[in-house]
Amino acid sequence: MSKKRGFIMGLAAGFALTAGLLLLMVTMNIYHLGNGFKTVSLLKSRALEPLSAVQLVDGAMKGMVESLDDPYSVYLEPNDYQSLQTSMQGTYGGLGIYVGISQDTKKLTVMSPIKGTPAAEAGIKSGDEIWEIDGKNTTEMDIDTAVALMKGEAGTKVTLGIKGTNDEKIRQVPLTRKIIEIPSVEGQMLKENPHLAYVNISMFNDLTGKELRETIDELRSKNDCRGLILDLRNNPGGALNAAVEAGSLFVPEGEPVVWLVDKSRTEEFTSGGPLLDLPLVVLINKGSASASEILAGAIKDVKAGTLVGETSFGKGIVQSVFEIGDGAALKITTAKYLTPDKNDIHKKGIEPDVQVLLPEDADPAVIYSIDPKADVQLKKGIEVLQAKIKQQ
Repeated sequence: MSKKRGFIMGLAAGFALTAGLLLLMVTMNIYHLGNGFKTVSLLKSRALEPLSAVQLVDGAMKGMVESLDDPYSVYLEPNDYQSLQTSMQGTYGGLGIYVGISQDTKKLTVMSPIKGTPAAEAGIKSGDEIWEIDGKNTTEMDIDTAVALMKGEAGTKVTLGIKGTNDEKIRQVPLTRKIIEIPSVEGQMLKENPHLAYVNISMFNDLTGKELRETIDELRSKNDCRGLILDLRNNPGGALNAAVEAGSLFVPEGEPVVWLVDKSRTEEFTSGGPLLDLPLVVLINKGSASASEILAGAIKDVKAGTLVGETSFGKGIVQSVFEIGDGAALKITTAKYLTPDKNDIHKKGIEPDVQVLLPEDADPAVIYSIDPKADVQLKKGIEVLQAKIKQQ
C-alpha cells in the first residue's frame, strides 16, 4: 500500500470516526453537530501546523474524557499506559510521592510521600501543592501527565515547585530520582510498650491482605500481644480487593466491608473472616485515601476499633482501566464506594473518633519514627488502646 493511499485511508477513517461520534450527539444538540464538522474542517484546512488523522482522533478522545470534568478520568496514550502498568508492578524510577487533585483548591496535591524516598527526605508532606514540575505549570495538568513527568530513570533530576499550607510563595525543590520499591505491610512490637503491636500499611496491593494477617499472626505467636495499633496514615490506597481482604480481619464474617455503586447496580463486598480478636486503634490523617478509607470506614462503622488522628483525604470513587487498542487505554471513574453503613465519604473524608493534629512545626517525617515521644498521634493512640485493654 502506498504512503499516499495509506494516509487517505487513515484520514477517511479519522473523519468517519469523528462523524460517528458527533452523530451520537445529534439528538442532544443539533447546533453542536454542525460546530463539530466545522471544527474538523477548519483544523484540516487552516491550522498552520499539520494535523494527522491519528492526532485528530486522539484529540477527540481526550476531549471527550475531559468533558467529564473528573481529574481521575483520563485518556492514556501508549507511553502513559505503559508507565501506569509499570508502577503497578511494584517498582519504578521516581520520587516516591502519591498525588491527587484537591477537592477544595483543584490543585495537584501530595496525598502522601513514601518513607525513605527522595520526596520524603526532602520534607515534602501530605497537603503540599505541586504548582510546577520542571517549570511546567500543573494547573490544567491531569494526574497521569503529572506522574509521568515526575517519573524517570534513577539518577536523573527533576525540580518541583511546592507550596505548603503555610507558604506564601512557591519554593523550588530539586530532587534526584531513584528506584522506588513500594512497601506494603510492616510490623513490630512497640519498644516502650512491649505488649502492643504496631502495624503500618503503606499501600494496598494484591498481597496486602495476606501480608497483614501473616504479620499480625507472627507478632502474636512470638509475643504477649494484647492490643494492636494499625497505622494507615499517608496510605494513598490501592487495590479494592486488598482492602476487602484486610477488612475481613475486623468485620464479622458475611457482613459488608464496603458497598460499590455504579450506574447499574449496587454490589456488596462482604467479610470472609475470621475475625482478629484484639483491641484496636487505627491512625489516620489527610494522607489516608481510597482503599485505606474503605478499611478505616469499615472498622469505624462496625465499631471494631477507635480511629485516632485527623480527617482523611476523602476519595470515595473507583477508577477502571480499559484497553482500547494500539497500546492506548481509558482510565475512567466507574463507581463510588460506601462504608458498611452506606456513608458516602467522597470529598468529605472520614472523621476520627479522637481528633489529634500534629503541631504545625512538626517534622512531616515524624509519623515514620514509631516514637510516641515525638509523634503525638501515636502517643494518643497508645493511650486510647491501653484504656481499651483495661476495660476488658
